[in-house]
Amino acid sequence: MNDINRHNELPFAVKISFNKLLSQYEAMVESENDFLASKAKHMIDIQKPYPELREGFSDLNVLDKRKHVIDTLFSDLFSQVLTQNEIKTASAPLLNVLLKTSERFDSIIKDAGPEYELNVKNLPKNDLYIIACSIILKSFYGYNIDFRRPFLYEIPDSVGRLRQYKILYNADFVEFVKTDKAPDISEEDYIELLDNFDDIDLWKAKFPSGSYIAKGFILNNLFEVTQDHAISEIKSTLLEQGKRKNDSFIEEFQTIFRSLFDLPDIQVGFNIYNKENHTFEKVASEGIDSYLLQKKDLQKCGEVLCTASTQQIIEQKKYYAISDVDRYYRLSEGKSPQYKILHEQGIKSALFAPISYKDELLALLELVSKNPHDLNSINAMKLDDVMPYIITAVLRSKAEEENLIEAIIQQECTTIHESVYWRFRDASRNFLRKLQQTGRKPMFEDIVFDHIYPLFGQMDVKGSSDARNVATQKDLSLQLTVVSKILDKILDQEKLPIYEKYKYQVESYVRDLKNHFKVDSEHEISMFLKEDIGPVFKFLLNHRDDLKEDIDDYFSKIDDEMNHIYYYRKNYDDTITMVNETMSSLLDARQLEAQKMYPHYYERYKTDGVEHNMYIGESITKEKSFDEVYLYNLRLWQLQVMCDMENEYYKNQHDYPLALDVASMILVFGNPLSIRFRMDEKQFDVDGTYNARYEVVKKRIDKAFIKGTEERITQKGKITIIYSQKEDEQEYLEYIKFLQSKQILDKEIEILEIQDLQSVTGLKALRVKILYKKDDSAKQFYTYDDLMAELNS
Repeated sequence: MNDINRHNELPFAVKISFNKLLSQYEAMVESENDFLASKAKHMIDIQKPYPELREGFSDLNVLDKRKHVIDTLFSDLFSQVLTQNEIKTASAPLLNVLLKTSERFDSIIKDAGPEYELNVKNLPKNDLYIIACSIILKSFYGYNIDFRRPFLYEIPDSVGRLRQYKILYNADFVEFVKTDKAPDISEEDYIELLDNFDDIDLWKAKFPSGSYIAKGFILNNLFEVTQDHAISEIKSTLLEQGKRKNDSFIEEFQTIFRSLFDLPDIQVGFNIYNKENHTFEKVASEGIDSYLLQKKDLQKCGEVLCTASTQQIIEQKKYYAISDVDRYYRLSEGKSPQYKILHEQGIKSALFAPISYKDELLALLELVSKNPHDLNSINAMKLDDVMPYIITAVLRSKAEEENLIEAIIQQECTTIHESVYWRFRDASRNFLRKLQQTGRKPMFEDIVFDHIYPLFGQMDVKGSSDARNVATQKDLSLQLTVVSKILDKILDQEKLPIYEKYKYQVESYVRDLKNHFKVDSEHEISMFLKEDIGPVFKFLLNHRDDLKEDIDDYFSKIDDEMNHIYYYRKNYDDTITMVNETMSSLLDARQLEAQKMYPHYYERYKTDGVEHNMYIGESITKEKSFDEVYLYNLRLWQLQVMCDMENEYYKNQHDYPLALDVASMILVFGNPLSIRFRMDEKQFDVDGTYNARYEVVKKRIDKAFIKGTEERITQKGKITIIYSQKEDEQEYLEYIKFLQSKQILDKEIEILEIQDLQSVTGLKALRVKILYKKDDSAKQFYTYDDLMAELNS
């Protein structure tokens, strides 16, 4: 037996029945309209020999056996006059079993192909069960419950384009019968169900599978809503946060526009309008093309649009449609930019839609097709329904871009670290609140963090000033040597006093460079070469053919920006830049690890090396969770990272143009202090007279000597820890011994006194050699807990 309920898991068993329809015909028998009465009597009479049609049946074979009678019963509901216009079906209640279909529906399903299976697109399995229960609540128990929502079929047409059809259900011809399996539903049950739509187990407990019988059939009227659905999809695609960043965005967007225009071959392009430069610019996103710009990143508007199209698109902000590109290309003799650009790409029709807001052009939407007349000024009006959503999306993208630019500026140009950003947001809110209350621009409140602990570290290139001076001496000496040789050739033929004077000056400068190079020597020699020698050589270049090759060679060696030979100095500058970039990148990357241990403020600077400041404390984190153990952890982390930076530097030293040495130093300040953000310099500085001592030490300590000697406190191959309190000494001795056990530091420890600085006395230093490794196999860092475990073992 081919039972309709064989796979039915709904709360009711289904019986196909025409009882409610026949009841209506019975009422019509008494009609005063003879035609209606006669027709109604005919319907009743043809059913009488087949009582199962009224009582209900679940055997699908009955549909074939009684097809002629069933078709007659449906004749009023499926008008033959409308069968090619209406998209209509009759089906078993909530089951995918069709009893009768209109010819237009049959045609749509035929175009979809033999593999297509009709299913409601937006109806999950659990939702279908709960909707069936809701129908019972309304129809059988009479509760006022609204379960209606739009359902859709998604059916491909003959060329594979998906079309959407909205389904309107008519359940007037269904009646429900309660069986012994069905629990009674009380008012309390009804209220409980109202609050628990997603609890499928609860619904199944109240309405067990097959506990009711649904007798009758449902009428389904379908209406094509492909364009409405496309508009909705465009709205969703454009406005949903994050969706426009998906890899499949442009492909989905293109598919939606094809549905909107009912054109399978159109393609979508996009470009941004730059008002300041009057240019169209490519969107910086993967997969978004511009058919006007082609492969170029930007073009002047006049280079891709003619005068007429410029006026219509940019000035009037109106759609510009080209229904036949080839025709207009011929008429313009290939001279009009947009027709030429499109013609060369094989595009036959196009539509350009300016996206503007408050009379300001923001961007240009490009629709193109390989078929003539696909796009034209008539179907351009379809864009009116979606343009508001496109404008909203472009405005949001523009705002996101501006925010991103601001974030980049803050990252590269200011020191507002994310750990303290909350404080600036709070201050900004207060600023706006005062502005709104008073109408006058208030003072931006002070940003101060109290009772925080500072950490300072520095990796400095040793002898950087000497190295720079040596490089400069070599470059100047090389240039003066070349000048001297050319002057000798000049004097061979022209013994003019001015040339002899220049020769004398060159020789004097060469001696000065060898014997005593002074700070102002570089400037003096550079000005002589630029203002005296340069013009003379340029004059002789055009008047002495015998000197042309030598003078051309001289000028080829001169750097355009530096105005002198820039070889040895370039090696020095490149080395400093590479050291700074490499060490800064390592420090920044490792900082991310440290932030996970406990949030703190961090900033670093590039000098002739890399310096960094860190501040840690409860006022920065905003949470009442700070403990000094986090300070100890950060100090130990800093010591390890400074050693790692040294290792990284010497491991890659062979990659640098010059083999310079570095020296690393840590400054320990045992007492908490306050820092204030200085609005004029856009950076934090210590707050208060006593705390200023810390800044003085930071600026001068790397040039300090060991007391009673002329030996610098910082030395290559060693890490130096500057401190003033005995407690700090004991703390760092523990860290050093721990890192010695991990073979990060060498065994010998120096405890040194530092020569008094201006206004600062009593400083001491711990100094220990760093152990350098050839690989990174050792553990990257150890925590304070590791240290405690080692000490207590």
